[in-house]
Amino acid sequence: MKRVRLVVAYDGTHYHGWQIQPGRVTIESELNEKLTMLLGEPIQVIGASRTDSGVHARGNVAVFDTEHRMPADKICLALNQRLPEDIRVQSSEEVAADWHPRKHRCIKTYEYKIMNRRIEMPTQRFYSHFCYFHLDLDQMCRAADILTGEHDFKSFCSVHTQVTDTVRTIYSLDIRRDEEDMITIRVTGNGFLYNMVRIIAGTLIAVGMGQIHPGEMEQILEARERRRAGPTAPARGLTLIEMKYVD
Repeated sequence: MKRVRLVVAYDGTHYHGWQIQPGRVTIESELNEKLTMLLGEPIQVIGASRTDSGVHARGNVAVFDTEHRMPADKICLALNQRLPEDIRVQSSEEVAADWHPRKHRCIKTYEYKIMNRRIEMPTQRFYSHFCYFHLDLDQMCRAADILTGEHDFKSFCSVHTQVTDTVRTIYSLDIRRDEEDMITIRVTGNGFLYNMVRIIAGTLIAVGMGQIHPGEMEQILEARERRRAGPTAPARGLTLIEMKYVD
């Protein structure tokens, strides 16, 4: 028996998120089905991040156990021949039998993209949130600076979250605009609460529109109430970029 770690990239547009749901196609269900076919034994992957419906990933992580003799580093190549074209395993490797993707210290990086222009570009509609109103990048960056560091982010998570500890650390929160008026919010931290990145994005958009003053971010954090922060930005603009394990 060996444990294999996968780094998985996917376009989440046509999936109901990562986690298995009865009667729905998910990233996890596709991996389980295709790995079971490939290896000839029942396979159930354990994912690191349970992304929502419509969210994309370039580097989600999962593990599974197998008795098959196929070398771990060859599994990704064989598996990709069976997966749909919007899911691709970037690498596969053997890890310790007790290695678990949700029990090791990890630094996560997400990007949220906002198409900020007068007319929407249809080729980007599944990978960004369209905002017609011109966003003030300087104001958004001022607000982002306040969120950087260790804070209680209870105001920036879904009211349905079940965790009791809502303190997280954001190592960096950068915002840039390219020549085609695509704004990218890139955030790196030691962990994120349910919908935290999308609520941060929605709040920063509200700042960019002048609906929230950057100075209010401290009061929003201190309130520890979801209703004080901005709206939850749509899922399609969010991509899990990387999960870097540090131990």
